[in-house]
Amino acid sequence: MSGPDPAVAAVRVAVRTDLAAVAREHPGALVLVACSGGADSLALAAATAFEAPRARLRAGAVTVDHGLHERSAEVAAGAAAACRALGLDPVRVHRVAVGRTGGPEAAARTARHEALEGAAAATGAVAVLLAHTLDDQAETVLLGLARGSGTRSLAGMPAVRGHLRRPLLGLERATVRAACPPGAWEDPANADRRLARARVRHAVLPLLEEQLGPGVARALARTARAARDDADALDALAAAGDPFREGRAEVGALLAAPAALRRRWLRRAALAAGCPAGALGAGHVDALDALLLDWHGQGALALPGGASALRACGTLVMTPGPHGPAPLHP
Repeated sequence: MSGPDPAVAAVRVAVRTDLAAVAREHPGALVLVACSGGADSLALAAATAFEAPRARLRAGAVTVDHGLHERSAEVAAGAAAACRALGLDPVRVHRVAVGRTGGPEAAARTARHEALEGAAAATGAVAVLLAHTLDDQAETVLLGLARGSGTRSLAGMPAVRGHLRRPLLGLERATVRAACPPGAWEDPANADRRLARARVRHAVLPLLEEQLGPGVARALARTARAARDDADALDALAAAGDPFREGRAEVGALLAAPAALRRRWLRRAALAAGCPAGALGAGHVDALDALLLDWHGQGALALPGGASALRACGTLVMTPGPHGPAPLHP
């Protein structure tokens, strides 16, 4: 008797491996698939519906309706129906209001992640599975490079962060899409060249493959993994040795540290003062660093979210914005 299609088998193996890790820690628990109705997420939903019972887990789904096009409610309802047809239960649809902070793509991502976390809390799910692929990871690395970001941004998307899990990061998009059941929807935003990710997907990566040879996406994904290992180690060192106390740090202690640690301390302090993570860029950290390295009596530095930084009497002081300081997570 022949087995499943190779693409279907590859996606099932990736999901099986991820669910095994969940089941070891949370036997019998509920996991949710984030399903937009697109090919990647439907392939993930189908594989999860097949593998979750074998891992003795329950599996449901959540669809986020961003309300960004006229058919969004219809598409969300169709995605939910497809998940129910696969046997996933519960299946929830969350309508969100997309803001403007950080641009359209970042704002949609923020609203989506808030909805996914809310769905996990409401259902008691221990994990939400996302359908990002190796190609998505490569695109994320290129976008980070274009922004001039540091190693944390070049590290791309983590396989696991909190409730969110990405079991398909090691698989190419073509493999995942080949495993998709019929009826997938194609988001028009994926082809909208006004969006940076769409330009990377349809113009930049194909050009790199043409000029440098095949395998660029896989090489970029390897770069992300290496950058993540480095960033994790440096972040742990930064968290352990952070000299900021109640928004204050001695200038001498900051200048005595390697730049990689000092800049992480400055970013952590800015976030703790209430700067939105999506709005706090490398240029802001550069400006904070200039208060230490290029000090000539300049006044307070304005930061996103209304926070500010001031060097006075050998101390760097972060002042929270109107919404107050934010909880700081390592």
